[in-house]
Amino acid sequence: MYPEEIVIPMKEELTENGFSELLTAADVERTLNEKGTTLVMINSVCGCSAGTARPGVLMAVMNTTKKPDHITTSFAGFDTDAVRKIREHLMPYPPSSPAIALFKDGKLVHMIERHNIEGRSAQMIAQNLIGAFEQYCN
Repeated sequence: MYPEEIVIPMKEELTENGFSELLTAADVERTLNEKGTTLVMINSVCGCSAGTARPGVLMAVMNTTKKPDHITTSFAGFDTDAVRKIREHLMPYPPSSPAIALFKDGKLVHMIERHNIEGRSAQMIAQNLIGAFEQYCN
């Protein structure tokens, strides 16, 4: 488990911009069983999280007219029970962090794995997500 002093500032980058935290398996189940669209950002200490994933997710949410009903985050290596439960819902995708998933009415409809994040700019990630928001969000 990562030290809190490392993780908290990375969590706050999202929570201070409207993301709610999924801290337990029960939080995950409750949130993913809600109607509508739910964006889940599996945050991490990985450099690509800081460099492109978090900025890309924020850029997407702030620059689109169609937004997910719920924007959420959980931190790999810190919110371990919640991330384990999220990963059950991401099957057949293997564990990946960072990762960004969009669910509609509890079903996974769009997935960005770490290998789709590495080497891509925040703008590319944002455009990918905005395309998914246009397709799946109201």
